[in-house]
Amino acid sequence: MRLFLFLLSLGVLWGCAEPVTRADTNGGEGQARILTMGDSLLASHGISGRAVSDVLEAQLGEPVIDRSVLGARVIYKLPISGSAGLNIGQQFRPGDWDWIVLNGGGNDLWLGCGCSRCERKVEKLISEDGKSGAIPQMLARLRGTGAKVVYVGYLRSPGVPSPIDSCREVGDLLEGRIAAAAQADAGLYFVSLADLVPEGDRSFHGLDMIHPSAKASAAIAGRIARVIR
Repeated sequence: MRLFLFLLSLGVLWGCAEPVTRADTNGGEGQARILTMGDSLLASHGISGRAVSDVLEAQLGEPVIDRSVLGARVIYKLPISGSAGLNIGQQFRPGDWDWIVLNGGGNDLWLGCGCSRCERKVEKLISEDGKSGAIPQMLARLRGTGAKVVYVGYLRSPGVPSPIDSCREVGDLLEGRIAAAAQADAGLYFVSLADLVPEGDRSFHGLDMIHPSAKASAAIAGRIARVIR
């Protein structure tokens, strides 16, 4: 339990730092056409150069600008830390983006309502018809730039003890609504990870059984790359 709390606090504190923008090979953010935004699903392994954005960049041969931050939420009202990246929508920076890859909502459910009795929280994130809520509002702003958007779902626990076991049902509800919204917009794609982790396989998660392992980050990047290609 102490290890789990330590890892959680580390992620939140790390998320409060200003995210570092990777300059592309031409020396500036303006040359990149792919932006990634979100939480630890995308941000993990950034220090070692094995984050989803790193692998995606290598697979596509295109520069990728990563703004994702550990601990980030879709609904986050504190202004200073929100502008530093803990508010996923505020991670966006103007650019000539062809593709914006993002995820989010997991921390809103896990940290916001403990993945229990989260119906009101889900409704605030995205309504049943997919037309209102913080996620549709964010997606509308991103799609309004002319970019295509890839929304990435979350890993599932592999049937072994994990602090996020209780999040499966409410996570399915949230992702089902996002997937339905994607079907109504030809420029919005939903990438599910629900089937990525084999039953009993711990290798797709880190030691905390919450965050993705480097192996998982590479697999996630592969699924995103297939959509972009």
